Amino acid sequence: MASAPPPEDFRCPISLEIMKDPVILPSGHTFDRVCIQRWLDAGNRTCPISKQPLPEHPSLIPNFALRSLISNFTQVSPAPPQPYSADPQGIIHLLLSPSLKSPERVALLDQLTRVSKTDSSLRRILAESGAVSVVVKYIDSGEPVLQEKALQFLLNLSLDDDSKVGLVAEGILGKVVYTLRRGVGDSRAVAATVVTSLVVVEVNKAAIGSYPDAIPALVSLLRVGNSREKKEATTALFMLSTFPDNRVRAIQCKAIPILIENANSGSERAVEVLSLLAKCKQGRDEMVKSSAILNVLIGILSDGSCRAVQHALSNLTSLCSHSQKMCFKALTLGVFDICVGLLDSESDKVRRNANSLLQVLQENQR
Repeated sequence: MASAPPPEDFRCPISLEIMKDPVILPSGHTFDRVCIQRWLDAGNRTCPISKQPLPEHPSLIPNFALRSLISNFTQVSPAPPQPYSADPQGIIHLLLSPSLKSPERVALLDQLTRVSKTDSSLRRILAESGAVSVVVKYIDSGEPVLQEKALQFLLNLSLDDDSKVGLVAEGILGKVVYTLRRGVGDSRAVAATVVTSLVVVEVNKAAIGSYPDAIPALVSLLRVGNSREKKEATTALFMLSTFPDNRVRAIQCKAIPILIENANSGSERAVEVLSLLAKCKQGRDEMVKSSAILNVLIGILSDGSCRAVQHALSNLTSLCSHSQKMCFKALTLGVFDICVGLLDSESDKVRRNANSLLQVLQENQR
């Protein structure tokens, strides 16, 4: 055992010994499983600490976070978890307890996240039981682990299409957008993934796109985020930009220069977003101003994956169809010969897009 004295939170309030299998009582207090089970078996139905009345068969929820801390302290492998039948209503009730400590909240949110990951019927029960309003408050709690766990839980609920509109209606967007700007740890990436999941439903594309700071926050993450955050933000922006009004919003937020830079750094999803933005006049006008766009797209035609090449061709077709200046530059840079070579591609979409671009280039040569 470690030489330093153990924190008092590691000791069971009943036995005063370091806990081996900490569990959370409905009162929000944590005890060693053996001790609290003995208390309950003796017929007691009140919390030993708060004296709060307990149900006839109270749930004993494993406190995995505290167990891990104790294990690290004592340098002993954690005790094997006891069989546990998830009681989502009990967990939600516990999360409402004002006496709950941070490690206990983490353990409960971890339970919700795990049980909601694979069980669709349980996700529906949780979505209809008021879990969202209880969990969402932890997003801006200021505690990184709580924030990430809460967002992961919302992401799990959003896996079901029936819940996507309901989550937006319950007002989670403000918290999600807050996290895109001010999240810590992996929370910003998870928040962007939540947006991606929600906008699978068409009506949410309009709702989220028009929500104050939603698209600006994603564009900001494209610029300042780490590699994972940029990837998730780009995916979210791509999904949003399938709705025409959101393309204009993204362009107004100066997304195009950032996307060009990210595409030049190897982000294939950035190329896909650019091809969507090139479908509107405002997007093409911004791209024409860029001194780098043609070189970036041509580089992708030479070295990109089939999917990236497909979207780069689409982007060039949009630009060259509406700008003789861009068409002339593309011809000067050898795009015609590159397209001829791509007609032999194994990808039908690449061949089709290459042929479309060739037709545009040939029309402008006459």
